[in-house]
Amino acid sequence: MVIFEAVRVLVIFAIAFVVAILITPFVYHWLVKLNLRKKNIRDAVSAPIFHQFHEKKGNTPTMGGVIIWLTVIGLAMVFLVGRTFFDGFGEYFNFVSRSETYLPLAALLLAAIVGLIDDMFGILGKGPHGGGLNMKQKLLLYTFVAALGAWWFYFKLGFDILYIPFIGYIPLGLWYLPFFVFVLVATAFSANETDGLDGLAGGVLFFAFGAMAVVAFVLGRYDLAAMTTAILGSLLAFLWFNIYPARFFMGDTGSMSLGITLGVMAMMTNTALLMPIFGLVLVFESVTVIIQILSKKIRHKKVFLSTPIHHHFEALGWHESQITMRFWIVSAVASIFGLVLFFLARFA
Repeated sequence: MVIFEAVRVLVIFAIAFVVAILITPFVYHWLVKLNLRKKNIRDAVSAPIFHQFHEKKGNTPTMGGVIIWLTVIGLAMVFLVGRTFFDGFGEYFNFVSRSETYLPLAALLLAAIVGLIDDMFGILGKGPHGGGLNMKQKLLLYTFVAALGAWWFYFKLGFDILYIPFIGYIPLGLWYLPFFVFVLVATAFSANETDGLDGLAGGVLFFAFGAMAVVAFVLGRYDLAAMTTAILGSLLAFLWFNIYPARFFMGDTGSMSLGITLGVMAMMTNTALLMPIFGLVLVFESVTVIIQILSKKIRHKKVFLSTPIHHHFEALGWHESQITMRFWIVSAVASIFGLVLFFLARFA
């Protein structure tokens, strides 16, 4: 049984990679043809460091994250329909299940649509400052998406238990609702903050989802593991074109949807307290932004040359690809360390 499931998740990973690779030229063609480029590159006055290093990227197409979620949702639909026509063979590859993947698939699609609208607003120069939705509007929308998930988990599924590694299970009661919302919003915005250099968010998320795939498989959530490997395969294909110099950017439709999906998976596997380790770079990026904002408001001074932190390293003279690769290394080590803690806590 376990061997068959292992083969299934690996085959789905390979299929997702191939499908995403094949559809990328068509997506790229339409991104260019429709001139879907992020035109609101921040100016030299409001963000001098960012402008210095990213001025030339104004003509790079955005919304490339469509490749990732379109591949995952598309495969889910194909395998679901295939189950009807090909009986056992179709059932073997189908990873759509009410108990394991309905919620993460719904979260992926819903957040992707919200992100797509935001990206389009930015491209069309709409929104409060002509650059799409502002932070308050994004926070409200993604909090609403997270709240829907929290409501479903608590009232429909009866989830209210938090697992604390090496300690055990703690019932949160109604506190589960705000905790759930916080986890999803935090992962979504952290992923969005990390999406600032070519290949950075894609690589960091790849390692985080890789750790989540291992966790889901070990817990016997094989459909969830299969969906996660579909994300991994499409992410890897996306990275093939997104590494420096990027052919296109991920956009909010990619970063926000992947971030919120990662949060849902963490809640489903009850590994929310391990997520800051699996996504250490995501946390690091967001924390530096918060520190910078608070310092500027309270001390009227900057702690970092620029935030998120990857821009600080750019200002120090690190090349973009150098920063990306080093952050990938940190992500890989952190994910492995998180998995070690997961196994130690599970078998202690």
